[in-house]
Amino acid sequence: MTLLRLTAEHQYAVIELGANHQGEIAYTTGLVQPESALVNNLAAAHLEGFGSLAGVAKAKGEIFQGLPAHGIAILNAESNDWPNWQSTLQDKTVWRFSPQAAECEFSARDIRIAQDGTHFVMITPRGEAEIVLPLPGRHNIANALAAAALALSVDAPLSAVQQGLKNLQSVPGRLFPVRLSAHQLLLDDSYNANVGSMTAAVQVLSEMPGYRVLVTGDMAELGEETESCHREVGQAARDAGIDRVLSTGKFSHFISGKQ
Repeated sequence: MTLLRLTAEHQYAVIELGANHQGEIAYTTGLVQPESALVNNLAAAHLEGFGSLAGVAKAKGEIFQGLPAHGIAILNAESNDWPNWQSTLQDKTVWRFSPQAAECEFSARDIRIAQDGTHFVMITPRGEAEIVLPLPGRHNIANALAAAALALSVDAPLSAVQQGLKNLQSVPGRLFPVRLSAHQLLLDDSYNANVGSMTAAVQVLSEMPGYRVLVTGDMAELGEETESCHREVGQAARDAGIDRVLSTGKFSHFISGKQ
C-alpha cells in the first residue's frame, strides 16, 4: 500500500517490511528494491511463525536480497546474524552502529541522561554531532544511530539529522509519557511487546525516581518459548529493582511470579 501511494514527486520513502513467516520479506524486498536496508535488531518475536530466534534472523536477513551491488546494509553491531548474512552481503557496503563500540561506523560517546532527554556525541563517517534526544531510554541511542545511518546513506546533511533527532516526539504506545498528577507519571508502552522491548522498558522504568510499578499483560506469538520469555522479563524486573509488578492475562503471571 505504501508503494502505491508514492508519486513522481517523492524523492525518498522509508518502508517497513514486516513479517511473521519465512519468505515474506524476501518477496516484499523484491517489490521495494531498496537502496539501503536496515535490520535494527534481532529479538524473540513472532516465534510461532519463525520457530526460533535463528528463524527470526534468517527472515530478517532476507531484506538484503533486494539490495543492488554496493547497496548499503545497516546492521546493529550487538544484534545481527553476520555468519549467515555474510554471503548475501559480500558485494554490499556494510555500515554498523553501536552506542558502545567505537570501531563501528556509527557510535556514541559522552552519553548523559538528563530530564530533557539523552545527550551524546554521535560519531559518523561524515563527522560528529552533538545530539539531544528527547526520548527516554538508552536503547533509543541505538535507534537514533540507526536512523542517522539511513539518512546519511541517501546523502542527508548531518545538520539535518541532528535537527531531526532534536525535534523527535514520543509515539503513543511507545514509552509515551502521560502526566497523571504532579507526582505521578505513566509511561504507556502498550502498542506491542517482545522480550527486547519489554526489558528496555523495564530499564527505563528503573531509572525513574520514586515508587516504580510495572503493569504488564501477555506477550503474544511466542510459541514454545512463551513461558521462558515471560520469565526472562520477570527476572529483568527483579534485577532492575522494580518496586511492584502487576500482571493480567494468561501468561504474564510468569513475569510477576504470582498465579
